[in-house]
Amino acid sequence: MQGDNGGSDTAGQLLSIGAVLGVLSDEFPEVTISKIRFLEAERLVEPQRTPSGYRKFSRDDVTRLGYVLRMQRDHYLPLRVIREHLDAMDAGEAPPALPGAEQQAVGAGPSGPGSDPEGAREAVLPGPRLGRAELLAAAGIGEQQLADWESYGLVVATADGGFDPEMLQVARLVAELGRFGLEPRHLRAVKAAADREVGLVEQVVAPLRRHRNPQTRAHAAALARELATLSVRLHAALVQAGLRAQPGV
Repeated sequence: MQGDNGGSDTAGQLLSIGAVLGVLSDEFPEVTISKIRFLEAERLVEPQRTPSGYRKFSRDDVTRLGYVLRMQRDHYLPLRVIREHLDAMDAGEAPPALPGAEQQAVGAGPSGPGSDPEGAREAVLPGPRLGRAELLAAAGIGEQQLADWESYGLVVATADGGFDPEMLQVARLVAELGRFGLEPRHLRAVKAAADREVGLVEQVVAPLRRHRNPQTRAHAAALARELATLSVRLHAALVQAGLRAQPGV
Protein backbone atom coordinates (compact mmCIF):
# COMPACT_ATOMS: atom_id res chain seq x y z
CA MET A 1 0.00 0.00 0.00
CA GLN A 2 1.30 3.46 -0.90
CA GLY A 3 1.63 5.75 2.16
CA ASP A 4 1.72 9.51 2.58
CA ASN A 5 5.45 9.45 1.76
CA GLY A 6 5.05 7.53 -1.49
CA GLY A 7 5.51 8.52 -5.11
CA SER A 8 3.57 10.69 -7.54
CA ASP A 9 0.36 10.35 -9.45
CA THR A 10 1.85 11.08 -12.85
CA ALA A 11 -1.48 10.83 -14.65
CA GLY A 12 -2.94 13.69 -12.65
CA GLN A 13 0.39 15.45 -12.14
CA LEU A 14 -0.12 15.17 -8.39
CA LEU A 15 2.73 14.51 -5.99
CA SER A 16 2.83 12.83 -2.61
CA ILE A 17 4.42 14.74 0.26
CA GLY A 18 7.52 12.55 -0.07
CA ALA A 19 7.83 13.41 -3.77
CA VAL A 20 7.41 17.10 -2.96
CA LEU A 21 10.24 16.81 -0.44
CA GLY A 22 12.43 15.33 -3.19
CA VAL A 23 11.64 18.23 -5.54
CA LEU A 24 12.33 20.90 -2.93
CA SER A 25 15.38 19.39 -1.28
CA ASP A 26 17.82 20.42 -4.02
CA GLU A 27 17.24 24.10 -3.31
CA PHE A 28 16.20 23.69 0.32
CA PRO A 29 18.28 20.83 1.79
CA GLU A 30 17.03 21.55 5.33
CA VAL A 31 13.32 21.19 4.47
CA THR A 32 11.53 18.25 6.05
CA ILE A 33 8.14 16.57 5.75
CA SER A 34 7.28 18.06 9.14
CA LYS A 35 8.03 21.52 7.77
CA ILE A 36 5.74 20.96 4.78
CA ARG A 37 2.97 19.76 7.09
CA PHE A 38 3.51 22.82 9.29
CA LEU A 39 3.13 25.17 6.30
CA GLU A 40 -0.06 23.32 5.38
CA ALA A 41 -1.34 23.73 8.95
CA GLU A 42 -0.65 27.46 8.61
CA ARG A 43 -2.81 27.40 5.44
CA LEU A 44 0.01 28.59 3.19
CA VAL A 45 -0.65 25.64 0.92
CA GLU A 46 -3.77 23.46 0.65
CA PRO A 47 -3.06 20.13 -1.07
CA GLN A 48 -5.80 17.84 -2.20
CA ARG A 49 -6.66 14.76 -0.17
CA THR A 50 -7.32 11.25 -1.44
CA PRO A 51 -10.32 9.30 -0.05
CA SER A 52 -7.80 7.62 2.28
CA GLY A 53 -6.63 11.00 3.56
CA TYR A 54 -3.24 11.14 1.83
CA ARG A 55 -1.96 14.53 0.68
CA LYS A 56 -1.60 15.12 -3.05
CA PHE A 57 0.20 18.27 -4.21
CA SER A 58 -0.16 19.92 -7.60
CA ARG A 59 2.78 21.55 -9.37
CA ASP A 60 1.30 24.91 -8.37
CA ASP A 61 1.38 23.77 -4.74
CA VAL A 62 5.08 22.92 -5.08
CA THR A 63 5.79 26.32 -6.64
CA ARG A 64 3.90 27.97 -3.78
CA LEU A 65 5.92 26.06 -1.18
CA GLY A 66 9.14 27.07 -2.91
CA TYR A 67 8.06 30.71 -2.77
CA VAL A 68 7.32 30.48 0.96
CA LEU A 69 10.65 28.80 1.75
CA ARG A 70 12.53 31.30 -0.41
CA MET A 71 10.93 34.28 1.31
CA GLN A 72 11.85 32.84 4.70
CA ARG A 73 15.43 32.02 3.72
CA ASP A 74 16.34 35.04 1.62
CA HIS A 75 14.24 37.80 3.20
CA TYR A 76 13.48 36.53 6.72
CA LEU A 77 9.80 37.31 6.27
CA PRO A 78 7.38 36.05 8.94
CA LEU A 79 4.60 33.74 7.77
CA ARG A 80 2.03 36.45 8.29
CA VAL A 81 3.74 38.68 5.73
CA ILE A 82 4.31 35.79 3.32
CA ARG A 83 0.59 35.00 3.52
CA GLU A 84 -0.15 38.60 2.52
CA HIS A 85 2.13 38.15 -0.51
CA LEU A 86 0.34 34.95 -1.51
CA ASP A 87 -3.10 36.51 -1.04
CA ALA A 88 -2.09 39.41 -3.29
CA MET A 89 -0.80 37.06 -5.99
CA ASP A 90 -3.93 34.90 -5.74
CA ALA A 91 -5.96 38.07 -6.39
CA GLY A 92 -3.85 38.87 -9.44
CA GLU A 93 -2.10 41.77 -7.72
CA ALA A 94 1.58 42.51 -7.26
CA PRO A 95 2.90 41.40 -3.84
CA PRO A 96 4.21 44.07 -1.44
CA ALA A 97 7.75 45.27 -2.03
CA LEU A 98 10.43 43.19 -0.36
CA PRO A 99 12.65 44.83 2.26
CA GLY A 100 15.96 45.90 0.70
CA ALA A 101 14.76 44.88 -2.78
CA GLU A 102 16.89 47.54 -4.39
CA GLN A 103 19.99 45.82 -2.97
CA GLN A 104 19.34 42.35 -4.35
CA ALA A 105 21.59 42.81 -7.32
CA VAL A 106 24.59 43.71 -5.18
CA GLY A 107 27.49 41.44 -6.09
CA ALA A 108 31.14 41.50 -6.96
CA GLY A 109 30.80 42.24 -10.66
CA PRO A 110 30.71 40.01 -13.77
CA SER A 111 33.57 37.81 -12.66
CA GLY A 112 32.86 37.78 -8.92
CA PRO A 113 30.59 35.87 -6.59
CA GLY A 114 27.52 37.81 -7.75
CA SER A 115 27.91 36.83 -11.42
CA ASP A 116 25.54 33.84 -11.38
CA PRO A 117 22.01 33.41 -9.98
CA GLU A 118 23.15 31.51 -6.89
CA GLY A 119 25.87 34.03 -6.16
CA ALA A 120 23.38 36.88 -6.62
CA ARG A 121 21.03 35.22 -4.17
CA GLU A 122 23.79 34.89 -1.56
CA ALA A 123 24.67 38.57 -2.07
CA VAL A 124 21.28 39.79 -0.86
CA LEU A 125 21.89 41.93 2.19
CA PRO A 126 20.12 40.85 5.38
CA GLY A 127 17.00 42.58 6.58
CA PRO A 128 16.80 45.17 9.35
CA ARG A 129 17.70 44.38 12.95
CA LEU A 130 14.79 43.32 15.12
CA GLY A 131 13.83 44.55 18.56
CA ARG A 132 13.05 42.05 21.28
CA ALA A 133 9.27 42.42 20.93
CA GLU A 134 9.56 42.12 17.14
CA LEU A 135 11.56 38.91 17.44
CA LEU A 136 9.03 37.41 19.85
CA ALA A 137 6.13 38.26 17.53
CA ALA A 138 7.85 37.15 14.32
CA ALA A 139 8.98 33.83 15.81
CA GLY A 140 5.70 33.24 17.65
CA ILE A 141 7.39 32.55 20.99
CA GLY A 142 7.16 33.82 24.56
CA GLU A 143 9.60 35.80 26.65
CA GLN A 144 10.49 32.80 28.84
CA GLN A 145 11.33 30.68 25.78
CA LEU A 146 13.61 33.38 24.43
CA ALA A 147 15.30 33.81 27.81
CA ASP A 148 15.94 30.05 27.98
CA TRP A 149 17.45 30.01 24.51
CA GLU A 150 19.64 32.98 25.33
CA SER A 151 20.92 31.22 28.46
CA TYR A 152 22.17 28.38 26.25
CA GLY A 153 23.70 30.75 23.70
CA LEU A 154 21.34 29.65 20.93
CA VAL A 155 19.91 33.14 20.37
CA VAL A 156 22.29 36.06 20.96
CA ALA A 157 21.43 39.75 21.07
CA THR A 158 23.69 42.47 19.73
CA ALA A 159 25.34 45.01 22.01
CA ASP A 160 22.35 47.36 21.72
CA GLY A 161 19.87 44.62 22.66
CA GLY A 162 18.60 44.02 19.12
CA PHE A 163 18.72 40.85 17.07
CA ASP A 164 20.22 40.29 13.64
CA PRO A 165 17.86 38.66 11.10
CA GLU A 166 19.71 35.34 11.37
CA MET A 167 18.57 35.13 15.01
CA LEU A 168 14.95 35.09 13.83
CA GLN A 169 15.73 32.08 11.66
CA VAL A 170 17.47 30.42 14.62
CA ALA A 171 14.49 31.10 16.87
CA ARG A 172 12.07 29.60 14.37
CA LEU A 173 14.17 26.48 13.95
CA VAL A 174 14.62 26.01 17.69
CA ALA A 175 10.85 26.40 18.11
CA GLU A 176 10.19 23.77 15.43
CA LEU A 177 12.64 21.36 17.05
CA GLY A 178 10.90 21.96 20.35
CA ARG A 179 7.72 20.51 18.89
CA PHE A 180 9.59 17.20 18.70
CA GLY A 181 10.61 17.37 22.34
CA LEU A 182 14.10 18.74 21.75
CA GLU A 183 14.96 21.25 24.46
CA PRO A 184 17.73 23.88 24.42
CA ARG A 185 20.02 21.61 26.44
CA HIS A 186 19.75 19.01 23.67
CA LEU A 187 20.93 21.55 21.11
CA ARG A 188 24.21 22.48 22.81
CA ALA A 189 26.08 20.04 20.56
CA VAL A 190 24.55 21.68 17.48
CA LYS A 191 25.63 25.11 18.71
CA ALA A 192 29.14 23.84 19.45
CA ALA A 193 29.39 22.33 15.96
CA ALA A 194 28.25 25.63 14.41
CA ASP A 195 30.85 27.54 16.41
CA ARG A 196 33.55 25.18 15.12
CA GLU A 197 32.36 25.72 11.55
CA VAL A 198 32.50 29.50 12.08
CA GLY A 199 36.07 29.12 13.28
CA LEU A 200 36.95 27.08 10.21
CA VAL A 201 35.51 29.72 7.86
CA GLU A 202 37.33 32.47 9.75
CA GLN A 203 40.64 30.66 9.28
CA VAL A 204 40.16 30.93 5.53
CA VAL A 205 38.85 34.50 5.27
CA ALA A 206 40.69 36.26 8.13
CA PRO A 207 43.78 37.12 6.03
CA LEU A 208 41.51 38.63 3.38
CA ARG A 209 39.56 40.67 5.94
CA ARG A 210 42.80 42.29 7.12
CA HIS A 211 43.85 43.29 3.59
CA ARG A 212 44.16 46.99 2.82
CA ASN A 213 42.47 46.63 -0.56
CA PRO A 214 38.69 47.28 -0.16
CA GLN A 215 37.90 44.89 -3.02
CA THR A 216 39.79 42.12 -1.28
CA ARG A 217 37.87 42.75 1.94
CA ALA A 218 34.61 42.67 -0.01
CA HIS A 219 35.67 39.37 -1.54
CA ALA A 220 36.27 38.03 1.97
CA ALA A 221 32.63 38.68 2.88
CA ALA A 222 31.38 36.95 -0.27
CA LEU A 223 33.76 34.04 0.29
CA ALA A 224 32.54 33.66 3.88
CA ARG A 225 28.93 33.43 2.67
CA GLU A 226 29.87 30.84 0.06
CA LEU A 227 31.81 28.74 2.57
CA ALA A 228 28.92 28.97 5.05
CA THR A 229 26.48 27.72 2.41
CA LEU A 230 28.73 24.79 1.51
CA SER A 231 29.23 23.98 5.18
CA VAL A 232 25.46 23.85 5.79
CA ARG A 233 24.96 21.60 2.77
CA LEU A 234 27.75 19.29 3.89
CA HIS A 235 26.28 19.12 7.40
CA ALA A 236 22.83 18.25 6.01
CA ALA A 237 24.27 15.60 3.70
CA LEU A 238 26.28 14.00 6.52
CA VAL A 239 23.23 13.89 8.80
CA GLN A 240 21.10 12.35 6.07
CA ALA A 241 23.81 9.81 5.26
CA GLY A 242 24.15 8.94 8.91
CA LEU A 243 20.42 8.45 9.32
CA ARG A 244 20.25 6.32 6.18
CA ALA A 245 22.84 4.01 7.71
CA GLN A 246 20.64 3.42 10.75
CA PRO A 247 18.59 0.20 10.76
CA GLY A 248 15.00 0.75 9.71
CA VAL A 249 15.50 4.35 8.53
